[in-house]
Amino acid sequence: MKIYTKKGDKGTTSLIGGTRVAKHHLRIEAYGTVDELNSWIGMVRDIPSSDSYVPLFQQIQNTLFTIGSHLASDPGKSHMKLPEVQESDIEVLETSIDEMEATLPPLQTFILPGGHPANSMVHVARTVARRAERRIVELHEQQPVEEIILRYLNRLSDFLFVFARKTTRLNMAEEIPWKP
Repeated sequence: MKIYTKKGDKGTTSLIGGTRVAKHHLRIEAYGTVDELNSWIGMVRDIPSSDSYVPLFQQIQNTLFTIGSHLASDPGKSHMKLPEVQESDIEVLETSIDEMEATLPPLQTFILPGGHPANSMVHVARTVARRAERRIVELHEQQPVEEIILRYLNRLSDFLFVFARKTTRLNMAEEIPWKP
């Protein structure tokens, strides 16, 4: 099977279920942003200071792929059985957040992204997660999206914020406080 089909050459693509939509359709924007986030998570996973978190990041990437498959599916026409996002996926993120926060000093002020390239990369992933969340919320206003997907993306961006702080510590960098 060839990677190119030429069916999208005029600006449309197919959803799971066969419905063709414009490539700028909100559903495509939502799962495209999740795909972008998945790529950034791959970059974060490959940061040398992330070594002990590689299995967690691979799990996150698999969950994001699952989310993308749901978003790429026409809810009215697809009958494909898709894997589900589980409550345990959210619990893994929450447990990781709690474990990392226990090793970090309390946050006293807002912090600026940066201080080390690894930290900056995690902050970029965090902001892409927030954008994905915004796109999915917007889609949800037009067509229902499973609530667990919205909750997972919200928790993932929280996890990435805390992981950015953890990465700062792992790389012996300084957090940069916001000075209004």
